[in-house]
Amino acid sequence: MEERLIGTVSRGVRAPIIREGDDIAAIVAESVIAAAKSENLEMRDRDVVAVTEAVVARAQGNYATVEQISDDISAKFPEGTVGVIFPILSRNRFAICLKGIARGVKKIVLMLSYPSDEVGNHLIDLDSLDAAGVNPWTDVLTEARFRELFGVVKHPFTGVDYIEYYHELIEAQGCEVEIVLANDCRKILDYTDCVLTCDIHSRERSKRLLRAAGAKKVYGIDDVLTSSVNGSGYNTQYGLLGSNKATEDTVKLFPRDCEAVVDRIARILKENTGKDIEVMIYGDGAFKDPAGKIWELADPVVSPAYTAGLEGQPNEVKLKYLADNDFKHLSGKELKDAISEYIRKKDGDLVGQMVSQGTTPRKLTDLIGSLCDLTSGSGDKGTPIVWIQGYFDNYTA
Repeated sequence: MEERLIGTVSRGVRAPIIREGDDIAAIVAESVIAAAKSENLEMRDRDVVAVTEAVVARAQGNYATVEQISDDISAKFPEGTVGVIFPILSRNRFAICLKGIARGVKKIVLMLSYPSDEVGNHLIDLDSLDAAGVNPWTDVLTEARFRELFGVVKHPFTGVDYIEYYHELIEAQGCEVEIVLANDCRKILDYTDCVLTCDIHSRERSKRLLRAAGAKKVYGIDDVLTSSVNGSGYNTQYGLLGSNKATEDTVKLFPRDCEAVVDRIARILKENTGKDIEVMIYGDGAFKDPAGKIWELADPVVSPAYTAGLEGQPNEVKLKYLADNDFKHLSGKELKDAISEYIRKKDGDLVGQMVSQGTTPRKLTDLIGSLCDLTSGSGDKGTPIVWIQGYFDNYTA
């Protein structure tokens, strides 16, 4: 048999513009089948087909208005004053949610983490904190004190002064606002005992610490719109987490009931190709930009649903380790044959073994989701579907 010389290939697949009510599973499957035919490519067992969460939610019509968010917030916080803590700095991810929160209460004490938000958007750089003698782990800064120390600081990518932006956005909804900066969630209790935590990956810890410290009422942004409010969309597991701006008055929520979607896509592909294809829905990748320091994971998870074959982590050996150690006396075909035989007989669980050092101990769906996010992009490529081949191949196949 002729040796295969191409490893993993990731292809963005173009699809129609998805609208509410569209059959997303059929569209995904048909788009990949059409793409394969157009390029004279053959689908194989264990290919991966992934579709971005955005078009799944759009097909579901999983949207909510500012007014619907406001109604849920006012029901949860009838006291009228709420501490809103640790939101990310984002016009796309949080601003419309904040508009709804502000419309639902009388006063917000907005507590921002610093020098950056949870995903790496900076209000100020660490060098400036050092120069000012500020300790971000212990010091609580008022808005006035921040201005006194640092003046107006705009985000380097967006040109937005987020302290001013959020301040004005809240006031525009007829809500009083006070802004403080701190990194201990319990500091908000000096201002109010009713708290809405808006952090993503640390939210359960924040809730636990606040309740233990005596907070009267604690909700997370994942507790908002967990069921339909006045006809809104909803997400029983994540609420407003993972939502994106749709218009100036609506957000698109993270998709729901995703298991049924991936299973149906896999079934349609099997019926039409005879192949067992893995399928997943993906959102943000899980990677960090070394220059901008932004961690690309504003969604609660990389993948809200995937077929069973994508469960687990890679179980791989490091080829260069084998070449430099076990088989350093070999070269050419002998080296290749020895490594191939080692891979065929490798242990089913390589955790802790030196031969696996330097491999990536991450969930398969996080790794593949990052590949998909980078392949599809977030702009105008028009490829919300990604078709990956050869991901599960190794040196022997």
